Amino acid sequence: MRKIKSNPNSSQRDMAKDLGLSLGKLNYCLNALKEKGFIKIQNFKKNPNKLGYRYILTPKGIAKKTELTINFMKRKLKEYDELKKEIDSK
Repeated sequence: MRKIKSNPNSSQRDMAKDLGLSLGKLNYCLNALKEKGFIKIQNFKKNPNKLGYRYILTPKGIAKKTELTINFMKRKLKEYDELKKEIDSK
């Protein structure tokens, strides 16, 4: 979702390469995000090659991205506290 937020006009091929995923795997994931309502996929109808798409985070997608970030930070803070506790006990 960060890639979509930072560059909504990226092609699937570019996003897959940047993320180290196969094109098929990325397509599967994007369709799942679309089905969950986290992103919208818009086709540029006037684009002559018909391959131009824009990926847009929906309000639901933005909320989910925020939730994931908060959960990540909570896990990292807990991990830090546990490591610090382990180091202090030695």
